[in-house]
Amino acid sequence: MATCHCSRCRKVGMSTFVFVKSDAFSLVDGHSQISVYEPEESFRYRRTFCSRCGTSLGEIGSSGDSFPVPANCFDDPLNLKVRFHEFVREKPEWAVICDDAKQFEGHPVAS
Repeated sequence: MATCHCSRCRKVGMSTFVFVKSDAFSLVDGHSQISVYEPEESFRYRRTFCSRCGTSLGEIGSSGDSFPVPANCFDDPLNLKVRFHEFVREKPEWAVICDDAKQFEGHPVAS
């Protein structure tokens, strides 16, 4: 689980997200209600959302090995903690990071 502080993620309600392995994910219902917002140049991820209720669904349907899903989409409690914060350079002043998770100015770099 991670928190992105970029303006784009904040606007779509996807600031804290969980990476889901593609091969472990199966959409049971609602395929026809998923709408897609294609990213502008320089952004990586397409955004998906429910066209019925407007809930941000993250990257459901991504072709990668894993994809981010907003933590608020899960009904059951998540036994996870935020492992890192990305795009902290774009974090608004009012957003206070209150944990000791790693922080990255942009996308995390592999270490």
